[in-house]
Amino acid sequence: MLAIIGGSGMTSLTTLAQASRRPVPTPWGEPSAALSFGRIGGQPVVFLARHGDQHSIPPHQVNYRANVWALAQSAPIGIVAVAAVGGIRGDLEPGDLVIPDQIIDYTWGRASTFHEGPDSSVRHVDFTEPYDRALRARLRDAALAIGARVSDSAVYAATQGPRLESAAEINRLERDGADVVGMTGMPEAALARELGVPYAAITVVANHAAGRAGSRQEISLEAIHTVLAASMKQVQAVIERMLRGDD
Repeated sequence: MLAIIGGSGMTSLTTLAQASRRPVPTPWGEPSAALSFGRIGGQPVVFLARHGDQHSIPPHQVNYRANVWALAQSAPIGIVAVAAVGGIRGDLEPGDLVIPDQIIDYTWGRASTFHEGPDSSVRHVDFTEPYDRALRARLRDAALAIGARVSDSAVYAATQGPRLESAAEINRLERDGADVVGMTGMPEAALARELGVPYAAITVVANHAAGRAGSRQEISLEAIHTVLAASMKQVQAVIERMLRGDD
């Protein structure tokens, strides 16, 4: 079974057949929404809307521990996280797909580990490669198979949100080596690693990051929604193609 976390622009999977919903309680509270179980391309899938069914939970208030824990209870072969990002690197255009291979965490104040509290022991996990290499390759191959414009080498900068970044902040992220910027990549990736679940992300460039594309105009949220409406259909096609490859 593959687990999928839907982000902005993907609160449901229209390609999910034989779907049923089930709430899954966790030691960390309630997940963002009930889990949806079904099939895509004949393969079993469990889906969770990261921001809730109505996209009402902002990035800094997502219960990442509950979400990842709930999905892990289904013993998935991996978690594919879908997210919208801003493009920092010059060759990235709105609508492009990006499968990051590295991440930098700029978030703060988020519950970021399962191993804390008086009854827990300290545990360190290796995070040299935050995204699973094999799962990334499957996503890349599926994207190429459907003719999508995709980059599979990128550094994701995880910022706190919910506001977008200033142009100066984007300049800083670029100096740090970031190629795209989003608000939900951490601690999600680290929590999956703690539970030993392979994790990869497929992101949609929703807009040029602040101060990019040769302009310092304000970012249009209307334009972002337009891009996501079209691009998330392509993401679903990538996931379906990846799963059909398992037949």
